[in-house]
Amino acid sequence: MDAVETTWAHQLREAGLRVTRPRLSVLSVLADRPHADAGTILTGARELHPSLSPQAVYGVLEAFVAAGIARRIEPAGAPALFELRVGDNHHHLVCRSCGAVADVDCVVGAAPCLAPSDAAGFVVDEAEVVFWGLCRACQDRDRQVADAAEPVQLEEHGIRGGAGA
Repeated sequence: MDAVETTWAHQLREAGLRVTRPRLSVLSVLADRPHADAGTILTGARELHPSLSPQAVYGVLEAFVAAGIARRIEPAGAPALFELRVGDNHHHLVCRSCGAVADVDCVVGAAPCLAPSDAAGFVVDEAEVVFWGLCRACQDRDRQVADAAEPVQLEEHGIRGGAGA
C-alpha cells in the first residue's frame, strides 16, 4: 500500500468501515474528480478494479456519505454529485450551460454561514447554498457565438445601401 492508500485506509477505519478494494478505488476516483456523478465514479473505479459493479459503487457512496467521508450534492435538474471535501460547510457554483461545478468557501465564516429568518424550532447546523450562473468557458463560448452571428454594418465599411445604390 502506498502512502495515499495508507491514509485512506486509516480514514476508513476511523469511520468504522472495512478497508476494501472497491472503497479504495472509489476514494481514488473522488480524489481525482471532485463533484463526480455515480456513472463517472463507476467508470473511473473500473479502471482500477475492472469487475466492480454499479451496485457496489452505489453502496460504497452511500456508506461514505453516511460515515461523513464524502458529501452528496444535488444541484436542481442534475444527477447527484459526490466530493471528498466535507465538514467545512462550503457552497457550490454551478454553470447553467455545461454543468461545471466549483467550490466556494462559506460566505460568512462559522457554520452554518446563513441563519434563517425563522428556524421553526430547528437547531440549524448547516446551510447549503448553490450559486447558479455561467462559467468562464461558457461565457467565452457564448461571446464568440454572438460575435460570429453579429451582422456586418455596411456603412462602417463605406458601403451605402438603399434603392439608389
